[in-house]
Amino acid sequence: MNEKKEVGEKAVDFVREGMVVGLGTGTTVFYTISKLGEFVQQGFSIKGVPTSEHTKKLATELGIPLISINEIEKIDVAIDGADEVDSELNLIKGGGGALLREKIIAKAAETFIIVADSNKIVETLGTFPLPIEVVRFGYEMTMKHILELGGSPKLRQKDGIPFLTDNGNYIIDGIFTKIKDPKTLERELNLIPGVVDNGLFVGFADRVITIDCHQNIIAKVRG
Repeated sequence: MNEKKEVGEKAVDFVREGMVVGLGTGTTVFYTISKLGEFVQQGFSIKGVPTSEHTKKLATELGIPLISINEIEKIDVAIDGADEVDSELNLIKGGGGALLREKIIAKAAETFIIVADSNKIVETLGTFPLPIEVVRFGYEMTMKHILELGGSPKLRQKDGIPFLTDNGNYIIDGIFTKIKDPKTLERELNLIPGVVDNGLFVGFADRVITIDCHQNIIAKVRG
């Protein structure tokens, strides 16, 4: 069973004709976007708002019409993946480096749906390193402040050089082990000068589509 494919395609059930759809980034939501592309080629009408340049390229190749977030008042539904989902449907996102645009689009969405295979479901966040997007100027000082909050920060690299987000910023991956109060940590990290935003999505997800222990697709709903 390909859990990513199963839950990714299931999310398409929540998309209706004429909707503006936030298109996430990652290996699970890839299947959502691919299925939407098939529907569009059959005449299904939607407009997509991509969360990354990678997603923009994929959606364009599939023929999904795109629109800038600056041209709309709201997004009807946004669908994205997650690196971890806790029992309260709080998330760690940003493994792909698109956390800032993902959070902007999630905030603009009337409904925010997460697609996640069973390996992403945890009781407490923190096993996956927390991505933190920071400006390049003074990033080493920013890392010291992250360390003071209890994280073990490491500058993300790709091919031996610092990884750059689509916004031209660095990513610091902070290991916090167990995040017992994600709301407070999210706020404290964003108060550090140099931090643009972080990958804690607290209270954002309205629904999480995943797989239970019996290999059934289930939907967890916030509240």
